Amino acid sequence: MEVKGYQFPDDLYYDANHFWARVEGGLVVMGTTDLTQKMAGEITFVDVPSAGDAVSQGKPFGSIESGKWVGRTYAVVSGEIAQGNEALEDEPELINQDCYGQGWIAKIKPANLEAELKNLMQGEAYKAWVEAEIAKVEAEQA
Repeated sequence: MEVKGYQFPDDLYYDANHFWARVEGGLVVMGTTDLTQKMAGEITFVDVPSAGDAVSQGKPFGSIESGKWVGRTYAVVSGEIAQGNEALEDEPELINQDCYGQGWIAKIKPANLEAELKNLMQGEAYKAWVEAEIAKVEAEQA
């Protein structure tokens, strides 16, 4: 789906911290949204998580930086990091180039997937929410 020029694939889940989640087998792949990467500008650093790290849904576990912004990375589900995207250490701009593909941040082995997916948004509910978020950002910039 497209919302005001930003892309949000329909098959993903989204949280209120502007991260996405895709269920792949027994793992949840996560990254940051098109809105976030465009607002941040060129990503210059990603704190890539290490395998084995424990994460909790909605809680920060790392950071992303650009020339004009530093933001926290929030877990979309609780569990254990199965893999961090080490390619981001040398090429953090992969988030700008392909935030829903090669720019993924972490793969998480979820602790309670079914229950926590209910806390994430999809479809029309997400579209309405993100439209309101974009309107807030536009108002702040005006």
